Amino acid sequence: MTVRPPSNLSSTRPDPTTVAFDMLSHELMAEKASALGRTGGLVEKAMAALNAVDKDSPERPARLRAAAEAVYAYFIQRELCGFRRHQDVIREYAIPNEVLARLGAK
Repeated sequence: MTVRPPSNLSSTRPDPTTVAFDMLSHELMAEKASALGRTGGLVEKAMAALNAVDKDSPERPARLRAAAEAVYAYFIQRELCGFRRHQDVIREYAIPNEVLARLGAK
């Protein structure tokens, strides 16, 4: 059986700029994922608020606008993370066509 020392103790050390770049890349990916989770939570809240009012309520246009803004932010964040298709998300969050129409998606 052979024993290898950890890579940070080996004689062939990696280039410090490569290590720093990898750490930065890792931090950026973690922040993107965190932001995606936050914006997803905002979509859930906006959809719940929209579904809580009647279709002819005077509060509906404001909640519809807030829902469209939350969904728009979520779609942008998804695209920054590399997710281009939104069909599954639309179905999962039950985003109505009237919200999607405000985004220009339908």
